[in-house]
Amino acid sequence: MLCRLYLNQELISGTRIPLPQDQAHYLRNVMRLDAGDPIVLFNGKGGEFHCRIEQLARQHSTCLIESFSNIHREMPCRVHIVQAACRSEKVETVLQKATELGAASFQIVRSERSSLKLDGTKLAKRIQRWQKIIIEATEQSGRTAVPEVYWRNRLADIGQHGLCFFLHPETQLSWQQQRKDITAATDITLAIGPEGGWSTSDINRLTQNGFQPLCFGPRIMRTETAAPALLAAIQSISEN
Repeated sequence: MLCRLYLNQELISGTRIPLPQDQAHYLRNVMRLDAGDPIVLFNGKGGEFHCRIEQLARQHSTCLIESFSNIHREMPCRVHIVQAACRSEKVETVLQKATELGAASFQIVRSERSSLKLDGTKLAKRIQRWQKIIIEATEQSGRTAVPEVYWRNRLADIGQHGLCFFLHPETQLSWQQQRKDITAATDITLAIGPEGGWSTSDINRLTQNGFQPLCFGPRIMRTETAAPALLAAIQSISEN
C-alpha cells in the first residue's frame, strides 16, 4: 500500500510541488522513502493523485504529480456525529475510529453532564489537534474526503442533517424499527451522550430540535464506543 498524504492545496497532474517540512520528515524518517519512490496525495476534494518523489532533503523536498485517479471511497450515506464533550482521550478515540469508519463530520458539544470545558486559545489548540487526528485517520484509511470538526457550547447550536437520532437505552424506538429509513437515508445525524448519559434537560432540548431517541441493542456502550458501533452498523447495510 502506497503512503498517502493530505495536502490542503490545489493539485494538478503534470505539475511539480514542494512538500511541507513535516510531511517530508515523515516520508524520510518514518516511512524511509527516498527520491524515485511513489506516493499518493489527496486534497479532500475527491479522488487522489499518484506522485513520485523527486527530492527529499532536509531543506527542500519536491514531488511530481503524475496522474489523477477519480476514485471514491466515501459512504453513500453521510453520517454526522454529535459527540457530547467528555474526557479528551475519549473524544480523540471517537474522532480517530469514526473517521476510519466513514463519518462525514463531527460536532463536539457541551451537555449538562459534560466534563470537558474549553474556550479561547485552549479551544483553538484543541480543535487544531482534533483536526490533525482526523487527517491522519483519513490518510491511513484511504478516504478521499476529510471530515471537519466543530465545537458547540450548547445543544441548541448543533447542526442537523437528514434523519436525527440521539442514542438512549430507555426508549422503545429500536435500531431494527428504523433500519428501513436508515438504509434509504442520504444524511443521518447521530448524537451520543457523555459518560453519565443524557440528562432530562438534554433529552428535552434534543427532542425539541427534532431528534428521535434510538436504542441500539440491550447493552449500554461507553461513550467512545457508541459512534464507531453505529457507523459500522450503518455501513454494513448502506454499502451492501
